[in-house]
Amino acid sequence: MDLKKQLRHVMNFPREGIDYIDITPVLQDLSAFEYIVNCFVNELKNVDFDLIVCLESRGFLFGAPVAYALNKGLVPIRKYGKLPHDTIQEKYSLEYGDNVLEIHIDAIKKGQKVIIIDDILATGGTVSAGIKLIERLGGVVSKILFLAELEGLSSTDIRNTYDVFSIVTI
Repeated sequence: MDLKKQLRHVMNFPREGIDYIDITPVLQDLSAFEYIVNCFVNELKNVDFDLIVCLESRGFLFGAPVAYALNKGLVPIRKYGKLPHDTIQEKYSLEYGDNVLEIHIDAIKKGQKVIIIDDILATGGTVSAGIKLIERLGGVVSKILFLAELEGLSSTDIRNTYDVFSIVTI
């Protein structure tokens, strides 16, 4: 399935100079959405792990059905102020601004192996913050899955350090 054709490019969003990749056309197409979930499930069939961690917010869209299909628990990493219990935080930078991610302090136990799922790997700022949070809690990142990866951005540190799978390269 050629998902590249279904990913919409929105120029100058959320600010001038940014080529935003909109995944909503893929979500609206049941066969494309099913294909993505099945790709992730198949990629994880032989991976030893305990939990799926998904990054706010579009990672939730893929992480939840994958966790359900593989009978695994799901841990959300959210933007600052969205989680109701005690958290730890990590600041990160995007190509269009800074933000803070949080995770509950009891979400991951020391030594638990986790899979991270998010929509797009660009500069790697969001996923790097997620990795730091997981590792601060004692978790071990077994694999990271993305719908799409943008070539030519500074995500090589992530690729060189962790086992990364992307369905599409743009």
